[in-house]
Amino acid sequence: MANFLLEVGTEELPASFLGSAIAQWQRLIPLSLQEHFLDTDTVEIYGTPRRLAVLIKGLPPQQADREEEVKGPPAKAAFKDGSPTKAAEGFAKKQGVDVSALQVRPTDKGDFVFVNKSIKGRSTTDILTEVIPEWIFKLEGKRLMRWSDGDLKFSRPIRWLVVLWDNQVLPIEVENNSEAVKSGNISRGHRVLHPDDVILTQATDYVSTLNLASVVVDVETRVNRITTEIQDAAQKLNGKAEIYPDLLQEVVNLVEFPSAVVGNFEPEFLELPPEVITTVMVSHQKYFPVFKAENDKELLPYFITVSNGDPEKSDIIAKGNERVIRARLADGRYFYDNDIKQSLESFLPQLESVTFQEDLGSLRQKVDRICAVAERISAQLNLASQEQEYIQRAALLCKADLVSSMVYEFPELQGIMGQKYACKSNEPQAVADAIFEHYLPRGADDILPQTVTGRVIAIADRLDTLVSIFGLGMIPTGSSDPFALRRAATAIVNITWDGDVSINLQQLLAQTAAEFANTYNKDRAELVASLEDFFLQRIRTLLQEEKQIDYDLVNAVLGENDPEYTARALQDLLDVRDRALFLQEIRNNRTLDKIYETVNRSTRLAAQGDLDTQQLDPGNLVQKDLFEKSSEEAFYNAVLNLVPQTQAAKETRNYQQLIAGLEKITPTVSTFFDGPESVLVMDDNPDIKRNRLYLLGLLRNHARILADFGAIVKNL
Repeated sequence: MANFLLEVGTEELPASFLGSAIAQWQRLIPLSLQEHFLDTDTVEIYGTPRRLAVLIKGLPPQQADREEEVKGPPAKAAFKDGSPTKAAEGFAKKQGVDVSALQVRPTDKGDFVFVNKSIKGRSTTDILTEVIPEWIFKLEGKRLMRWSDGDLKFSRPIRWLVVLWDNQVLPIEVENNSEAVKSGNISRGHRVLHPDDVILTQATDYVSTLNLASVVVDVETRVNRITTEIQDAAQKLNGKAEIYPDLLQEVVNLVEFPSAVVGNFEPEFLELPPEVITTVMVSHQKYFPVFKAENDKELLPYFITVSNGDPEKSDIIAKGNERVIRARLADGRYFYDNDIKQSLESFLPQLESVTFQEDLGSLRQKVDRICAVAERISAQLNLASQEQEYIQRAALLCKADLVSSMVYEFPELQGIMGQKYACKSNEPQAVADAIFEHYLPRGADDILPQTVTGRVIAIADRLDTLVSIFGLGMIPTGSSDPFALRRAATAIVNITWDGDVSINLQQLLAQTAAEFANTYNKDRAELVASLEDFFLQRIRTLLQEEKQIDYDLVNAVLGENDPEYTARALQDLLDVRDRALFLQEIRNNRTLDKIYETVNRSTRLAAQGDLDTQQLDPGNLVQKDLFEKSSEEAFYNAVLNLVPQTQAAKETRNYQQLIAGLEKITPTVSTFFDGPESVLVMDDNPDIKRNRLYLLGLLRNHARILADFGAIVKNL
């Protein structure tokens, strides 16, 4: 067994590309080896800003010999009257065998010609020299570049190649027209700490040899080293560093030999809101802030940066970083002091000069639409007058900070500064908090709004965006979603579920769409239909992927081409969530099994009748004088007794009451179908037939209060 090393040396790679390239190679290279029938012990991927590398241990010298079955043309095309046709001869020639080696075998699609081939294994080194260019140039990324005068594209120019089979160099050449890079055993160390070439004598010595050249090629080793050094440095300051995962990942991909460097700034800058300071540090300078050890909300006047330079020059590095952050914080202080000279409300007129979308007008017009939608939501929720006042005030001010000096310079602070400036303007705390919360969630793992006012404004803002952008016909397709409409719809559903916000989404969509259609002369019905379908897709995805509800149970609560269930889901998002969760619960505890067969059978047969899906009471519907068997009377009485339980379950959403009632009625219905007093539902007498189908339809309707049992697949 042999070991193989490939190192692609480059100019400094962007951090985002490096992380992506490592992940791509982790998928691509093992799959490529598998496709070429090469087993291996391990595949280790390494990367720094100046290199991508793979070390493969335990490769065989060549592929194993193998037998391969190849399918050819249909037998009727390959042979005519027992003699081979040109199709057979061509297939045999292509496979390198005599026509006599062809075999006819039956398949699901008829008889076909097959041939068994003995394939001798190829040399592993020959295969590697073929696939290495594919590994390199199959990497995908944003803004790949050309260099020299050739057509090759990569994230940055390739400057050297190391290709080792144990201690032997495999000849590879990357030609870029007038420029060519040939493989060898010479790598390069750290630009500053070890500028000399690095000679690699063995593939397996790669990590240790580069480490001696001040290059830590293993990503996890750099992560651990950076994390440890940052926390150790913070402890010496009697503090605790906040290590943000995204920032850590970016910094790891920016350095080859990391070392933590501590810097400081004047304590008076701590008078700024801490979010301003951390934004400057994290988003703009890639620094890690230091908080008091006993209070992780209170900052210390220090920062920690990760250097790729000489650790002995840390003092010089720190001074350079201190000059930068002081300037940035001074800017922040100027913007903050300038902004708080006026009230948050005074920023509103400036929103008129900021375009939200060219066909939808200014941000000020959007604010007016948010206010209107928020008012509708407040009315639905029947909120107290004080709460409604807070909502209208928050809706009016929610975008005001976008034209402040601070948010213009640091867009990441939108909502955060709105909250701060609202407090400075003596707005109620509920209003200030809602201004911040209405942007939540800002990403997949972000927190959700926690106040009623914040939830209402968050929903109103996103509903306006969805209706307006859909109204212009800019519906997301494929991966294109420039206005993040999928995320907006998902957020509305999640906010509703998380806060138990009992809104009628169907009504809100209809009202908001009607106003848009009237203003812009659009087809209201078409707009509403597309929005409803869009939301149903999001609800389905959230139930299956986030709530882990089985697909058939999701179908059962949302309905499949069933307008009644579609309307019900959109009218009460909390109810569709609760019904799905309850169905999954009774499937998991096997309660569903006890009623499934009976209810499902009744549902299928009831479809042949003409009873609507709303009737529950048999009193004025079923004719008792048409009963021929005692099982019919028993069925009738059981359904009659079930009515109050179903009504209570419907009103309180306590579906356990309904399931208990269905469990109780199941033996009676089973007797109706299969007992000594069983009946033939599809009787020759049309009146008796209709009467019996009514009984089954009534049972179906009771079960439909929970779900469409016809959509549920039997639990094995």
